[in-house]
Amino acid sequence: MGEPRITASVLKVLAGLLAEPGAQRYGLELMQVTGLPSGTLYPILARLERTGWVESRWEQIDPAAEGRPSRRYYVLTADGAVAARREVALMRQQMSRAAGPLGHAREA
Repeated sequence: MGEPRITASVLKVLAGLLAEPGAQRYGLELMQVTGLPSGTLYPILARLERTGWVESRWEQIDPAAEGRPSRRYYVLTADGAVAARREVALMRQQMSRAAGPLGHAREA
């Protein structure tokens, strides 16, 4: 399975899923939360699913009765939630290190 390459977009998706770790989210909802277009979001979700960090399922509805197509819902797996928390924490740590101490001028 391996681990996915962690990019800024992958971090946005992981953070979006971590906002409610047990909640099943569908694509349009994740696009709104992350600000990512579908052409970026869905390949990331597919990669995360291949690595075992995300599971998906199709909604069981009658599209004609509901007046819309079935939605595919995504949720973090237990391993995925642990990995997502680790990656988001690591990114925050790196960002705070890069920002340096606030209020102190850097010496040249």
